Amino acid sequence: MSATRPPSPPAPGPDKAHAGPGARLRNYFLTGLVVAGPVAITLWLTWTFVTWVDALVQPFIPVQYRPETYLPWAIPGTGLIIAFVALTTLGFFAANLVGRTLVEFGERLLDRMPLVRSLYKGLKQVFETLFSETGSSFRTVALIEFPSPGMWSLVFLSTAPGQQVAERLPPEEHVSCFMPCTPNPTTGFFFFVPRARLIELEMSVEDAAKLIMSAGMIQPGGAADHQKRLAGFAAAAQTVQSAEEAGKTAAAEDSSAGQDAGAEPVAAGPATDAGAGELGDQSGERSAAKPSDKSADESAGKPVTAAG
Repeated sequence: MSATRPPSPPAPGPDKAHAGPGARLRNYFLTGLVVAGPVAITLWLTWTFVTWVDALVQPFIPVQYRPETYLPWAIPGTGLIIAFVALTTLGFFAANLVGRTLVEFGERLLDRMPLVRSLYKGLKQVFETLFSETGSSFRTVALIEFPSPGMWSLVFLSTAPGQQVAERLPPEEHVSCFMPCTPNPTTGFFFFVPRARLIELEMSVEDAAKLIMSAGMIQPGGAADHQKRLAGFAAAAQTVQSAEEAGKTAAAEDSSAGQDAGAEPVAAGPATDAGAGELGDQSGERSAAKPSDKSADESAGKPVTAAG
């Protein structure tokens, strides 16, 4: 019978560490793009906003108070700082009694203008809703079965409908919902829906907006899970390293203990002396046994010679 040849092991797959130079260059380029892309876009948007505010505020600043009048170059952000100080001062005065009186007087003037009145009231309600601490901005994210049964969409919940709308709706609790579109969340659908048909989520509005704008590619908690995985990998590597160091230390201690035991000459001395003592005892017993044999011969009648 011919011996069967064992199956050959499968061919090893391509090693990623030994990839070609083209693949490595591509990976390096994509890594640099991922790192530099968000930073570059953030800096560009910040610079655009700062220059836009500077261009908007600069006409209201006298020439003698502009920094570029005394410096050979313009200082970006001057208009933004002046706008921030001016708005803060305006809010401070508006919160006082005199400021509130002036604001009410200005609102009464705008209320008498047909076209400006509607525009001002609408913008005022929007700003109060978005920037007021007690306003009813989007603070809750929920799921609604839309556009067909079995399909669910993210919606932002705002406030309950007004009295005029609530009187016309069925007699159950309704809530105002805004369903943004992907990838532009500024457009979407607004409707009133019964609260019983909603599933509220423990998700922030920022995470929901990222989920909508990225079309599901950025899931909530993805960065946290990634950090947890990295922390777990680091802890596991540290545990393995500690175990290896402990093993090396124990092996070194065992080897040093063995060397000390083999090179210790004093331990053999007592054993040698004890052996010699045992041999001496045995010879003494033998010498003591001989006189007893001699006394036994004398008692048997053998002649004993005595001196003298």
